[in-house]
Amino acid sequence: MVTTLCCPQDDNPLSYDRLNGEWAQWFRTAQRFEHKVPAQDRGDIRHSIILELAMARARDGDKPFSEAMMCRVASCVVALYWRKQYRLTNGLDCGSCSQKQRQKCRSEDLYRQCQKAIKIESLSKPITDNEGNVTELGDTIADDKAIDVGAWLDARTFLLSCPNRLLQIAHKMRNGDTLGKTDRQYLWRFRKREQNTLLAM
Repeated sequence: MVTTLCCPQDDNPLSYDRLNGEWAQWFRTAQRFEHKVPAQDRGDIRHSIILELAMARARDGDKPFSEAMMCRVASCVVALYWRKQYRLTNGLDCGSCSQKQRQKCRSEDLYRQCQKAIKIESLSKPITDNEGNVTELGDTIADDKAIDVGAWLDARTFLLSCPNRLLQIAHKMRNGDTLGKTDRQYLWRFRKREQNTLLAM
């Protein structure tokens, strides 16, 4: 009696272990280059490299497709990825400038002084005003619906009916003290209630 042993089939139909021939070779090439991008994008860049290799192979037909050519295609896909990332964060890249300007930037190392690049600032970036007060950049954006806390302090009629907790928060803000989480939540709820009252008028 003859028994045959077979390897168990991979349960995952999308597993790369099922690739064979050139596809398996393209996968191995992609694996060599995928570490050049952030971890969250490695699956995408792997697929992009494999797809670009398949398209390059289809264009070339029966011509020899050496390992050096595959590495060149993979490195080009990675370079395009970083160019796209640079465009997303800076607005422009060096491909937007003339060749003469690119040569000047390269020879004089002017990349950090690029006038065309868009600089993105974080809204949580701390900034200091003329009086030395430190606040986050996002807090300086004008809000048409915001209630002026300073006006609250000047309005005596408002202060007479104002909760003590809100007065304490207003004094903290005037003194430049940092508000705790509960104070910020209380102030936000009170502002929201007052805005709704104003909008209903």
